[in-house]
This record gives sequence, C-alpha cells and structure tokens, in this order.
Amino acid sequence: MNNIIIGLLLALLLGLGFAEETSTAQIDTVEISTAEVNTEQKGLEIMREVDTRDLGWGDMSTDMKMILKNKNGDEHVRSLRLKTLEMKDDGDKSLSIFDSPRDIKGTAFLIFTHALEADEQWLYLPALKRVKRISSSNKSGPFLGSEFAFEDLTSFELKKYKYNYLRDEVLDGIDSFVVETFPQYEHSGYVRNIVWIDKERYIPLRIDYYDRKDALLKTQSFIDYQQYLGQYWRADKSLMQNHLTGKSTTLLWENYSFRNGLTERNFDKNTLKRSR
Repeated sequence: MNNIIIGLLLALLLGLGFAEETSTAQIDTVEISTAEVNTEQKGLEIMREVDTRDLGWGDMSTDMKMILKNKNGDEHVRSLRLKTLEMKDDGDKSLSIFDSPRDIKGTAFLIFTHALEADEQWLYLPALKRVKRISSSNKSGPFLGSEFAFEDLTSFELKKYKYNYLRDEVLDGIDSFVVETFPQYEHSGYVRNIVWIDKERYIPLRIDYYDRKDALLKTQSFIDYQQYLGQYWRADKSLMQNHLTGKSTTLLWENYSFRNGLTERNFDKNTLKRSR
C-alpha cells in the first residue's frame, strides 16, 4: 500500500511539474505572439501617421528632370511635367508629360492609383499616336528605361501593404523608425520593402526594395525636403540605385505649386493625346 501511495505521489508531482512547464511554455508562446502583433500594429500606426499627415493638399503641379546613369557613368537627361490630383477614399490620379529629349517628347503617362484593386495605367506614345494600357501583370517592368518600375510611381495607399515595425535607427543623423512593408496587391515585383521614416516629420528617408527572391534589388533615397503650405513635405531630389546592374536614376523636382483648381477632367484618358 505504501508503495502504491508513494507511486501516486510521484506521479502527481511529476504531473504538476509537467503542467507547470506546459503552462510556462504557453505563456512564452502568448508573449511571443503578442510581441509579433505589437510590432505589426506599431508598424501600421507609424505608416498611418505618415498617410494622415499628407492629407488635404488637393492638387499639385511640378517640373522634374530625370537623369539616367549607366554603370560607366554615362548620363541621359529627360525633362517632364507632373500633375497630381488627391482623391478622397481612393488613390491619387497623376499625369506625367515628357518635354525632352526630342525622341520621347509628348509621351504622356496617366495613373489611377487604387488601394487593393489593380492600379490603372496608360502610356501615350506620340510616335505611334496611340494610348497603350499597362497590364497589371507588367507593373514590375521598368518605366521608360529608368530604374523606377511602373509600380514605384503610384501614390502610397495604406491598404496596399502589411507592416512590421523592426527597430529605431539613426539614419544620416536623423532619428528614424524602420518599418518592413509587404505588398498586398497582385503582380508586385517585390516580396517586401524596408522603409526608414523620420520620427519628427513622418516622411520617408530611404526605401530598400527586395525582389521576389528576397534579394536586395534597389535603394531609393529622398533628399532635401522642403515644406509647403506650412504642412506638406516634398523632396527636391530622389535617387534610385540598382544594386544588381550598377545603374541609377535621379529625379530632381522644382516649381511645386498646390491647389491649382485641377479636377478629374484634367486626368481623363482622352487628355493623353491632347497633352503638350
């Protein structure tokens, strides 16, 4: 009888020990899960603030130079004009018109950005005198030989990505949040991006783009920000470097103007052929 009682006590003690270990393991699992949720939520909150601070500018026009540089340092310069219309409850509409060089003068590019639906993009080629719609499966292709893909040129929409806060980091002397973003739309050329966000102004400073093999493909840097209308920050310069090819594309903006009275009629598909 004593042996039986001792055996039962040992079994009970072992059982309690196992239960305690199991309970501890469950607690650890819950803590890890909660940490993951918290980083996702924090990443979302950071990017929501980025989005919120840039609402309400209405419409915008600007001039831009696009400088294409190959791995040998040879440069080709293009000039163009951009118009953008802020849309409520949808992505922005934008129209780009090339003024030089002569071989692409009159080329126009129209974008209707959406959150989760496929973006709509059209390219007018004056040499062919026709409007070409860009397939949603071709958004990862290069835009007119530059290091920017078609999908890089659409407006930022919060619902297009999932987010994960990674860390705080000082980038070029600026305290920043580092957030990982995961495209949720079909046919993206990227599996993820890593974005550095200025903690004070909530503006992007740098984006690392990772291709479908999760290799670092490109880095975009935003340089020389200026503030407009006492609230909205715009970079004077953006540099996209391709780590695989050694090529780069630099965008230089000037002559920003806001609230010019643009309407959706200025971004109709029929305006592409009339663009000058």
